[in-house]
Amino acid sequence: MNDVLRFLLSESPETPPLDSVDAWWGRHLALQSRFPAPADLALAGGFRADRLGYAFASGYHAAHRFLFPMLPADRPCALCATEPSGAHPSAIQTRLEDTGSGPRLSGDKTFVTLGTRAELLLVVATEGQDAQGRNRLRMVVVDAKRPGVRVTALPELPFIPEVPHAELALEAVVVAAEEVLPGDGYARYLKPFRTVEDCHVHLALLGWLVQVARRSGWPEPVREELLALAVMMRGLAQADPSDAATHLALGGALELAKRTVERCEPLWAQVDATTRERWERDRRLLGIAGKVRAKRLEAARQRTTGAGVDGDR
Repeated sequence: MNDVLRFLLSESPETPPLDSVDAWWGRHLALQSRFPAPADLALAGGFRADRLGYAFASGYHAAHRFLFPMLPADRPCALCATEPSGAHPSAIQTRLEDTGSGPRLSGDKTFVTLGTRAELLLVVATEGQDAQGRNRLRMVVVDAKRPGVRVTALPELPFIPEVPHAELALEAVVVAAEEVLPGDGYARYLKPFRTVEDCHVHLALLGWLVQVARRSGWPEPVREELLALAVMMRGLAQADPSDAATHLALGGALELAKRTVERCEPLWAQVDATTRERWERDRRLLGIAGKVRAKRLEAARQRTTGAGVDGDR
């Protein structure tokens, strides 16, 4: 913890501009050896970003490092869940089937973050249904260059346009047995990823805001509040993402972070015009998935009171 705090406090806040997602990846990769803990990597990656979009990308990739530590750290990856009917477990129609000559993967994903830059694709697929009629999901790791894989870039979003998104088509893609990750694809990977991503993306946001605050001369109490939030969020990022208590605490932490961002609003007048204009454009990112977070928080409240509600499946 102290290493990354010293980094946030003493590293120069003057950040050379990043002109492409490849430049972001090179800078992010250089930080991995110094900060092997995913939470620290998210903070440092956010601090070293020149805009919110690349801070988000570092937080997003750090979330993968937390949930998929078995994957090579030097290859960017992307989680592929969303389909034409959504990302709910019941909406997954991408199929993992044994054709007699080994497993094959077929289906379509409609929205893959960092899809055109990813070298490894983490694909959520169904093996069929269980006795209760629910999808039996698995997580499959596929090389993005494998025959049968087609990645198509999507138009830029109106916010964080530097972060690429893509559609994914899979046509009878050959899969090795070891590329099918152990455990239930929903309970072990897809469901906790939502929580893990929230923690690490917000850590990257806080790291970036500390850099902006130092570079722009924001008051010391504001900088210290951002650091305190980072310490709190770092602790949550290392907690069990399936525990209802983690969701309750995270709900409170996200609300505190939201209030701090709102209180910083007048201070943006001190920030250089380019950074300020990007912030005005990109801040919409913070409201994405608000309904999902609210549902997760309500389900956690009910579980802790003994209601036993499964809020997702």
